[in-house]
Amino acid sequence: MTTDETGATAHGVLRLPDRILFGDGSFSAVAVEASRLGSNVLLVCDPFLLDSPELDGILKELASLNVDVTVEARVVPELPREHVEELIAAHRNSGADAVVAVGGGSAIDLAKLIALGLSTIGALDTWYGENAIPSPVLPVVAVPTTAGTGSEVTGVAVLTDPDRDLKVGISSPYLVPCVAIVDPLLTIGAPPSVTAASGADALVHAVEAYTAAVRPADWSAQLPVFVGRNLLSSPLALEAIRLIVPNLARAVRDGNDLDARRAMAQGSLLAGMAFGSAGTHLSHAIQYPVGALTHTPHGLGTGLLLPYVLDAVLPTCVPQLAHISEALGLRESNSEAAARAAIDAIAGVFEEIGLPSDLRSIGVTDADVPRIVELSLTVKRLVANSSDTPTPELIGRIVRAALDGDRARPVSEETNDQNRIHA
Repeated sequence: MTTDETGATAHGVLRLPDRILFGDGSFSAVAVEASRLGSNVLLVCDPFLLDSPELDGILKELASLNVDVTVEARVVPELPREHVEELIAAHRNSGADAVVAVGGGSAIDLAKLIALGLSTIGALDTWYGENAIPSPVLPVVAVPTTAGTGSEVTGVAVLTDPDRDLKVGISSPYLVPCVAIVDPLLTIGAPPSVTAASGADALVHAVEAYTAAVRPADWSAQLPVFVGRNLLSSPLALEAIRLIVPNLARAVRDGNDLDARRAMAQGSLLAGMAFGSAGTHLSHAIQYPVGALTHTPHGLGTGLLLPYVLDAVLPTCVPQLAHISEALGLRESNSEAAARAAIDAIAGVFEEIGLPSDLRSIGVTDADVPRIVELSLTVKRLVANSSDTPTPELIGRIVRAALDGDRARPVSEETNDQNRIHA
């Protein structure tokens, strides 16, 4: 299998919106872009935007373009399946031919799910997993107000199913929005806690896309949604890391630091573009059961877990971590030292923005570890993207290290030998 100098396969896959608009003031393009897609728009937004001048401006401009609009602001965290299906039913006969999403990741994911529900027949669980959606859904214009999820450019929507012990994802190229509009000015109002958790998730997206497994492409078959580290995703992921690491703490400390907000918005966008095809891996897989158990923000969990994941898989991705170290301007004597310096730098950013550093502090106990390991391994689209073989032993070692906040936990010689074989 041919690879390039980054270790990425010498082929690439990107699945992106038809148009991506980025920059200060780009929000003013929302109405025009929506009017190109339909004449009856369902606008999904976070509740706090209902009385905002931004939303008022969109509604007035859509009216001037003779576009009918229905506003749906019943966005809730974690998106329970029943709630999403109720909203789909409520808008089933609306005649909507396009959906606009303005808000955080939950608002954008809700818009995707409603677009799916209005385009298909059947319960949402029909489409769980990868590539189950049979045909295109209603077109979506996605406008994020946080710098973190990357949902505006990915084909993934996540919700909570009470019949399951962890969040579930619906993944399909048909869920990629038609238009993404990323205006850094919209992120200025985000509070420090939201900025920290969403920014941490953006960094995890970029790092996991850059350290994901190298996977061969079978062009004669339907590709998985997450195809692994590749020639096109890797430069995007590395640039995202270069932007996010020096700017995340700045954005958390001073929400009006526009340079930091711009860097974070761009970094989050690039990270979404990267992981939308390359995928994420073990931090996300483990966070699913951890988040369901502790009811903590997704980005908090993925950020907490990432240093422990990278410590565990380091022997299988030293070159990639060394490239990250170089991109961050770190200078070390050899590749392994550079790789460890990159992990320490990432962990340092998370510490600086106030993320908890161990699972006990968010309510996980020793008794929870076996079930977390078991459930993590069921998230196959993510664990299959790990650069190291995702055994129960590997996942258990990561979870136990994170439980105790022990990044110095020794790795057995047997495990090191196995890792070098897989590298």
